[in-house]
Amino acid sequence: MSDRTMKRQVLLFISVLSLGSVIGQVSYSIPEEMAKGSLVGNVAQDLGLDVKRLKSGKARIYTGGSAEYIELNKERGVLLVKERIDREALCGQTTPCALHLQITLEEPIEFYTVTVEINDVNDNAPSFKKDEMKFRISESAAVGAKFVLERAMDLDVGVNGLQSYSLKPTNNFHLKMQNQQDGSKKVEMILQKHLDREIEEHLSLTLTAIDGGDPQLSGTMTIYISVLDANDNAPVFTQEIYKAVIMETAPKGTILSTVSATDADQGSNGKVSYSLTNTLDDVPVMFEINEDSGVVVLTGNLDYEKTRQYEIHIQASDDGGLTDSCKIIVEVIDTNDNHPAINVMSKTNAISENSQSGTVVTIINVQDPDSGENGKVTCNVNEHIPFMLKSTSKNFFSLVTDDDLDRERDSEYNISVTCSDEGVPSLSSSVTLTLQISDVNDNAPVFERSSYEAYIVENNTPGLSVFTVKARDADWNQNARVSYILEDSSVNGVPVSSYVSVSADSGVIHAVRSFDYEQIKDFHFRVKAQDGGSPPLSSNVTVKIMIQDQNDNAPQVLYPVQTGGSLVAEMVPRSADVGYLVTKVVAVDVDSGQNAWLSYKLQKATDRALFEVGLQNGEIRTIRQVTDKDAVKQRLTVVVEDNGQPSRSATVNVNVAVADSFPEVLSEFTDFTHDKEYNDNLTFYLVLALAVVSFLFITCLVVIISVKIYRWRQSRILYHSNLPVIPYYPPRYSDTLGTGTLQHVYNYEVCRTTDSRKSDCKFGTVGSQNVLIMDPSSTGTMQRIQSEKSILDEPDSPLEVRKL
Repeated sequence: MSDRTMKRQVLLFISVLSLGSVIGQVSYSIPEEMAKGSLVGNVAQDLGLDVKRLKSGKARIYTGGSAEYIELNKERGVLLVKERIDREALCGQTTPCALHLQITLEEPIEFYTVTVEINDVNDNAPSFKKDEMKFRISESAAVGAKFVLERAMDLDVGVNGLQSYSLKPTNNFHLKMQNQQDGSKKVEMILQKHLDREIEEHLSLTLTAIDGGDPQLSGTMTIYISVLDANDNAPVFTQEIYKAVIMETAPKGTILSTVSATDADQGSNGKVSYSLTNTLDDVPVMFEINEDSGVVVLTGNLDYEKTRQYEIHIQASDDGGLTDSCKIIVEVIDTNDNHPAINVMSKTNAISENSQSGTVVTIINVQDPDSGENGKVTCNVNEHIPFMLKSTSKNFFSLVTDDDLDRERDSEYNISVTCSDEGVPSLSSSVTLTLQISDVNDNAPVFERSSYEAYIVENNTPGLSVFTVKARDADWNQNARVSYILEDSSVNGVPVSSYVSVSADSGVIHAVRSFDYEQIKDFHFRVKAQDGGSPPLSSNVTVKIMIQDQNDNAPQVLYPVQTGGSLVAEMVPRSADVGYLVTKVVAVDVDSGQNAWLSYKLQKATDRALFEVGLQNGEIRTIRQVTDKDAVKQRLTVVVEDNGQPSRSATVNVNVAVADSFPEVLSEFTDFTHDKEYNDNLTFYLVLALAVVSFLFITCLVVIISVKIYRWRQSRILYHSNLPVIPYYPPRYSDTLGTGTLQHVYNYEVCRTTDSRKSDCKFGTVGSQNVLIMDPSSTGTMQRIQSEKSILDEPDSPLEVRKL
């Protein structure tokens, strides 16, 4: 090509590119194989151009560098066939097949598009690559066995292409065709009747391939079948379709896949061999299969732009001639060989847990040198974290908070930022950002329990550690430092701080005083846990201290009353039967629980064979009939013992007179009387002592009331609170809660001898009743109400003992 022509073409291209649009276009359709010089079409007429314009505009045809099959006759304004056109050589199997031409004019520049579609003619007969095929088929082959036949090749397309196959004779076989994805047909020979080697050992069939042209063209192939003896199991592939993916840059020798077929036969009949059955394409050039192992390897160079998918047809056959077929669909993947590059532009190492949603943490920039889809990048962060990426501009992303932060839940985040391109397969890069969450005081201390209960044995040592309360704060450092404070409250009007104290650092609760179960059984108070934050947060918990009883009180005998100089005797008639109730020992223990469980035992007795004591009730009864031989004067010593550990006890002496009349009793107890003058003096001194004690009691009462009034006034001035009254429980009285042992009231009437008023045989209050009354409105003051019934002293009455 001359320099002048080159310059004109460049000028033409520049002019064409400068046009806003094509002025006109026209399409023609011609059959292939037209003779040289044949008319394609009157382009001047079809485009509305004058023939003179073609000459003056120096009309030219531009074919884009391909062979020039069409030329322009400017004298006539027509397109002519310049070279014989073979559609199969030009387009292969691609339809439609067309030539795209551009006609350009100068002065002014005009641009026209001409499309010439090449129609197929039936100029190629179907043909087989081989003239014959040979099969070795066992006579035990099952009806329906498949034998893949070689497909015929017809270079024509459409109706002129390969349309059908026929097989003759059809005594034992018939044909089955399956449409493939590439538009071709898979031909299988199906056994429809069992073979019999003894009748016919060799078969010869003719396979005819027929196209759809007019006239029809055909091609034939001879199939020779050798009938083998007794191989009745064909190989069976584990899959009908295998799929494989391979990069277009994969080197030769790369293993694509391994097919596997099994044959249930043994020996040579079970040995499977593999082979490729592709004949029309370049599969045999690009791939090969190991006939023993079924391993398919790459033997050629792949080109994604040329072929994106291959179908490899594989036949498995055993030595008996039975076969099965499968195919491998190979996807060729375009190469994406550049990873995205992540650059951290700015970064924050720590962020407060109370940061608002949307706070920017980091800005990153991502670059991928690939182009197209392989260069498009998307970024994301790992899941289940309160962060997200926002695209701010091209290739720039901001990492921002997406939810509330909680340092107590997660104090540190390892945020993985992953950027992936859209190539196939996608390439990605990642970077891990470590972000610390700084603490704020947003969690109050929490006690391990909602409430506490502790037990302490009475009579404890002051300062004893009772137990420990524990609170935890989910915050960190100073915000998590917990201090324990005893909240102000009172117990029975007394500040709780006089009962217990709390260690500010450890939460250990100490007893400030020694507790007495008989005075206080339990009490409540509250402990506050406060952290060291600013402002501080706190929570509180209720603590209940329960005093456990200790066996620190011995039983006390209420009846019979033991006096220094008087004598009390219980009278038992000699006619008393077995089980006669003589008297009852009544005792009480101010302790509680098993410490107050009392048992009665007979320690000593004048005659042990005559009396017994009830273990639980203290009743003294006869255990045999009283006889005349029994002594009148009987003395019993009863031990009252509680159930504590160690146990405590008390003893009482009971005098019993066994007689039917008072003279007998008087004769036995005369050694216990005293003269009248002695008793008169004793009565005088007792009255005098009572008067002195009463005077002292009244004086003390006045002093105590004065002191309490004074202290009450002082407390009003200094503390603005009331002075509590400390309860006092007399040791010989049981409380109304029923923790003592004296649950019932026993009344006794005693008659005494003449002059008993002056003798030592008198004893005091009988039928006395002691009651402890708790006033709900008071602060624990106990009132004692004692009612006594005096014993009437009748000098002339005989000695008489009665129990009511």
